[in-house]
Amino acid sequence: MPHQPKHTLWAAIALAATLLTGPAHAAGNLRIGIAEDPDLLDPARGGSYVGRIIFAALCDKLVDIDAKLSFVPQLATTWEWAPDNLSLTLKLRPGVKFHDGEAVDAEAVRVNLMRYQTAPESVRKGEVKPISAVEVIDPLTVRIKLSQPYAPLVAVLADRAGMLISPKALARLGADVANDPVCTGPFKFTERVAQDHITLDKFPAYWDAGRVNLDRITYRPYADSTVRLVNLQSGQLDMIERMAPSDAGRVKADPKLRLLTSPGIAYQGLFINLAHGPDADNPLGRDPRVREAFEKSIDRTIINQVAGEGMFTPSNQVEAPGTPYWNAARPVPPRDVAGAKALLKAAGYDKVTFTLLTYNAPIAQQTAELIQSMAGEAGFDVKIKMMEANAATQSAINGEYQMTTGIWSGRADPDGNVSIWLANDGFLNWGRYDNPTLNDLLIKARGVTDVTARKALYDQVSDIYLRDRPFIVMYHQTWLFGTTEHLSGFTPVPDGLIRPQGIQLRN
Repeated sequence: MPHQPKHTLWAAIALAATLLTGPAHAAGNLRIGIAEDPDLLDPARGGSYVGRIIFAALCDKLVDIDAKLSFVPQLATTWEWAPDNLSLTLKLRPGVKFHDGEAVDAEAVRVNLMRYQTAPESVRKGEVKPISAVEVIDPLTVRIKLSQPYAPLVAVLADRAGMLISPKALARLGADVANDPVCTGPFKFTERVAQDHITLDKFPAYWDAGRVNLDRITYRPYADSTVRLVNLQSGQLDMIERMAPSDAGRVKADPKLRLLTSPGIAYQGLFINLAHGPDADNPLGRDPRVREAFEKSIDRTIINQVAGEGMFTPSNQVEAPGTPYWNAARPVPPRDVAGAKALLKAAGYDKVTFTLLTYNAPIAQQTAELIQSMAGEAGFDVKIKMMEANAATQSAINGEYQMTTGIWSGRADPDGNVSIWLANDGFLNWGRYDNPTLNDLLIKARGVTDVTARKALYDQVSDIYLRDRPFIVMYHQTWLFGTTEHLSGFTPVPDGLIRPQGIQLRN
């Protein structure tokens, strides 16, 4: 090997050290590693969980939720139902500005709600369908009128349909507002480079600026959870979300890192194409007995122990076990390979072949391989197709799948955990499932505010989808966050979102 000059050698060592430890950066720049690149940064069009992480810093909502899943004020300071439950009156926080300097007022609320209800690009139509009118009472008072009682409305306003975009920006950009979202959050949009980073900068005129200690947030997508962890360890990142359970021990053992966890209301499921295009024309899509046989072939406890390191909660329902709307009469069924084989035989099949579409993350691949192995013992030949997360979602939207994995980050109201997937107008009803009885029950449950009465209705809803199996819930998530020792002030919430208020970084 030729002689290398001493100064060149030291330069190489210095470069290697920089790559290992990461460049020095201001304490005000929070760098977060996310599990995939978000979809469109437009509340009217977005559907991904990771998009909600970005929105938590970019777009305030009319209502928020706290660590106990209680509704708390954000852009609205109070809300009150009319005695007949046919209207909700909200008082807005005074002095709030959009990122373009425009005032947040009742007219802005009206414009945004009407956009969610009527714009061709909006996927929020089902969530705001019962709204019959939005009345501006005065600049800081808005009344939402309903065609029928709609108990989930406050929960809807605590999600994307409660986010406000500047009407001035909407007039300028229309459906292209995702390229320059002008919201009301503590951070404003600066830049997005697809599959590389999203940068948000502090909004100085934020209404709650006293709780904002950061100057900039940079989100970087890494599909591989191990790569996210390595970047955290090397100083390239300050925080990572959705850590692989297998990495939790490494974080605990590293004195320079911190592990933060929270039980989640999110669930992971397997979604089946029943009636959306030619890919639905297979035994799994056509015959509920085949879907039942498939469910009997899998062991949720093993999936949790192997892929989840025992940190998740095996589940078969959209509501987590032990929570108010969980159907205790329908516990997680045990694995039954003999029963699966008998059902396949009764349906006229010795072997059923289908493709499982999943995204390119290690835990997703491991889970898919476990399913492939377990189902294989019962007579299923499961082919695995791995794709980038947004590409996989687009394939599902297009009906180009037979079975696909999916995560739902969970909502405080039960309607938000089931209707989006299974109502005939649900915006994530990729497989075109349509059960009139279930649809009628969902409509009835939305008009009931009494918890006991609502639970009885949602028990019937779960009875139906557990019989029809348009999807199969596998487990409820535990949120796992890794942070540098220099980060403080972050409190995980069961919805898994990263709210930047209160977070601090020190050098």
